[in-house]
Amino acid sequence: MSDSHHAPEIFDHRLRAIRRDRAARDFAAHDFLYRHMADELIDRLADVKRDLSDVLVVGCPSPYLAAQLSAMGKRVVCTDPGYANAAACGGVQADEDALPFADDSFDLIVACGTLDSLNDLPGALVLMRRILRPDGLLLAAFAGAGSLPVLRATLLAAEGDRVGQHIHPQIDVRAAGDLLSRAGLAMPVADGDVLSVRYGSLFGLLGDLRGMGASNMLRSRPPMLSRAVLGRAAEIFAQAADPDGKTTERFAIAYLSGWKPDATQPRPARRGSATVSLAEALKKGSSA
Repeated sequence: MSDSHHAPEIFDHRLRAIRRDRAARDFAAHDFLYRHMADELIDRLADVKRDLSDVLVVGCPSPYLAAQLSAMGKRVVCTDPGYANAAACGGVQADEDALPFADDSFDLIVACGTLDSLNDLPGALVLMRRILRPDGLLLAAFAGAGSLPVLRATLLAAEGDRVGQHIHPQIDVRAAGDLLSRAGLAMPVADGDVLSVRYGSLFGLLGDLRGMGASNMLRSRPPMLSRAVLGRAAEIFAQAADPDGKTTERFAIAYLSGWKPDATQPRPARRGSATVSLAEALKKGSSA
């Protein structure tokens, strides 16, 4: 992939695959975030009136998204950074910036839940544009900037002067939209929503993150949290609870949409002039 060797090595791609493989065994017990994103992407796809028959699903920790697309009459190929996930869906193991598909292979790419832990996101978007057919659509969703604010504040307070980076860098929605434009995708749109989840303890939240394969996979990993720090963190987390004893944590989800350029498409508006939602953009794009 062009320029991929210049991307900073923030994430350990081998550890990323291991985390996803370990989570595969019990993912169904922790799949709420994936299902939320998948359902939203399917709802947005329903606004597209074109026949996008050949689909690549990027990120398949369960068959849920692929099954919904198949039920819509689409021919689906799956890929995942983890071997176990890819094998369970009859797909291909690959990182998103090294997808092993020829140019102009798919009408639609649906990337669900993985692009936030990728070293070369710009390269991955360029590659996805290449393997889309002209006037093909990319839809993506991932946890973005603003996610896990309570966990972040809890760990900062618990560690005191010896703070480690336990939460991944997060991608802002606006920056993600700019990356779509830089990747050469037409009519790029980025927006988001927030999913709030309530936990009876810090360990319930940490268990969900491990169970969805989203625990720390940074290349330079911080020291392990000691029992003392975890104990303080659990107390701080509990102090943030509502009267019923549960603490609300938030996942800020970014949704992206872009079309591979084609001569039949309407010309894009002036940069920075977008006033419509992603759903509205999809409706306009599909009428071309």
